[in-house]
This record gives sequence, C-alpha cells and structure tokens, in this order.
Amino acid sequence: MKELIEYIAKSIVDKPEEVKVTEEPTEEGILIRLQVAPDDTGKVIGKEGRIAKAMRTLLRVAAIRKGTRARLEII
Repeated sequence: MKELIEYIAKSIVDKPEEVKVTEEPTEEGILIRLQVAPDDTGKVIGKEGRIAKAMRTLLRVAAIRKGTRARLEII
C-alpha cells in the first residue's frame, strides 16, 4: 500500500525525489504518512481536496483487499 501512494504522489509532483512515504502499524490498522516538497503540497491535496480524497479512497480499497484498515496523513 505504501508503494501505491508513493507511485501516485511521484506522478503528480514536480519534485518526485522529495516524496517520502512511511508506513506505521497502529491499533486500528496502518497509518501511511506522505511528505512532499512544500511547493508540491497543493498539487497532492488538489482543488477542494479532491486528489487527497481519491488517494484515500484507493488506499482504503487496497487495505480492504488485504483485510486491514489504512489511513493516509499528508504532512
């Protein structure tokens, strides 16, 4: 699931080398933190949060297929 978010983020941003994705297990499931360059934050979030919402939806579907829960946090 970490790879999915990393692939999407690197495809969107201008500085793909600054994309960092970490995955942490939590009590509820998995927490994925996405960190991008300050200039690219708006691109990852999108207008009215549409891109971030789409990424969270894809992550949720991938997590359900693996039988767990996942949450995306954009730093």
